[in-house]
Amino acid sequence: MAIFDDLEAEQDRLHGTLAGLSEDQWTAGSSAAGWSVTDVVLHLAQTEEAVVASVDSGLPVRPQGSGLSVDEMADLMVRSQRAAPAEVFRRWQDARVAAVAALRSADPAVPLSWIDAPLKPATMATTRLAEHWAHTLDITRPLGLDLPDTDRLRHIAWLAHRSLAYAFAISGQEARPVYCELTAPDGVQIWRFGPAEAESRITGAAGAFCRVAAQRLAPEESGLVAEGPYGAAALGVLRTYAA
Repeated sequence: MAIFDDLEAEQDRLHGTLAGLSEDQWTAGSSAAGWSVTDVVLHLAQTEEAVVASVDSGLPVRPQGSGLSVDEMADLMVRSQRAAPAEVFRRWQDARVAAVAALRSADPAVPLSWIDAPLKPATMATTRLAEHWAHTLDITRPLGLDLPDTDRLRHIAWLAHRSLAYAFAISGQEARPVYCELTAPDGVQIWRFGPAEAESRITGAAGAFCRVAAQRLAPEESGLVAEGPYGAAALGVLRTYAA
C-alpha cells in the first residue's frame, strides 16, 4: 500500500539526516520545547514501539485514568529513558523497521488501539508519517538544515482535513463542512479535500497547511486564505494529532 511505502520513505529521509549529525548537533536543542535532538528521536522510537505493541497485543497508548495529557505523558517517557545519542539512534532504527513491518502485516480492516480512538493500519501509518515529518522539522530548523516539501504531504493534508470534526469538538465548537484547495509542492497539482459546495474554505500552499496543522506555523503567518463563516475557525483548530 502506498501509505506504508511513503511512511518508510519519510523515515528514510530522517535517517539520512540523523546519520550526518555531529555529536554536538545530536545534543543541541530542538524546536520541541525542552527537548534536545536526541530527545526527539527517543520520542519517535518510543512511539514506534507503541505501534508494535498495539498491533501485537492491543495495548492502549495512554492508559485510562493516567491523568496525564498526551504531551505530559510523552515528556515523562522521554525524561525517564534518556540515553546516549548512538543508543537512541539504534533504538529508533530498530523500532521504525518493526513498526512498518507490523502495520504492513496487520489486518487492514481491523482498527488498532491508539491515543484517543482506534485507527485502522493505513490511518495509523498516516499519523506516523505526519509525526515523523513534524519532528524532522523540529530537528532540521534549529540546525539550519534544509527539508524540502514532497508529495508525501498529501497524506498529512488529508489527515488534517479528516481530523477537522475532532479538532472542532475538542475546542468546544460544532463541526462544520470546510472545503480545502491546496497547491502541491510541485506548484502545479491541486489537492482538494471536502465538499466543493461548502460555504467555508481554505486555500493556499499545502506545505503551509500541513505546518499549521502540525502546530509548526501560526495561521496568521501561513499565507493561507480562509473564507466563509467557518474558514478562519477551521484554520485556527487545524491539527494532525490527538489532544
